[in-house]
Amino acid sequence: MRYAGVIKNDVVNGQGVCVSFWTQYCPNHCEGCHNPQTWSKDGGYELPDDYIDKIIGYLRENGVHRNLSILGGEPLCEYNYKIVYDLLKAVKEKYPDTKVFVWTGSTFNDVISSFPKIIKYIDILVDGQFELNKRDITLPLRGSSNQRIIDVKGVVKQVRRGIEYLSCSGHALINYTEY
Repeated sequence: MRYAGVIKNDVVNGQGVCVSFWTQYCPNHCEGCHNPQTWSKDGGYELPDDYIDKIIGYLRENGVHRNLSILGGEPLCEYNYKIVYDLLKAVKEKYPDTKVFVWTGSTFNDVISSFPKIIKYIDILVDGQFELNKRDITLPLRGSSNQRIIDVKGVVKQVRRGIEYLSCSGHALINYTEY
């Protein structure tokens, strides 16, 4: 398996200081993509066997509490799913208070249908493919207006209460200023 990169102290992708992990490979190939170097399965770097331990170590390095951001490439495709799932599960078991952000070209409903087990480890999901004709660099955490910031924990909590909430037809389901 391969990955595209890691930034230990990222203040752009997520909230606060984050460890950002980029997966390698993306089947979407969005026009105008910010990370086209992540498209190929052959790019990036060989994933070390101890990647989970390294990333968990980075989350509290030098006494700084960091959140975790998972970007790509496409983190939530079949090719990358296992490395992302294993990482998120381990992080939440070790540091349950770590906020996990995941970017995907899939929709929230598709993620729930295809990868239901991973949802419990994600706090914020930014969903939807980048659309060049909807590009807006003023939006927090996303590159085009069709993409949504979804408070996964809030959605799951409301679904458990029996409230119909999964249609996700709006642009953003949370107000970013709350974070």
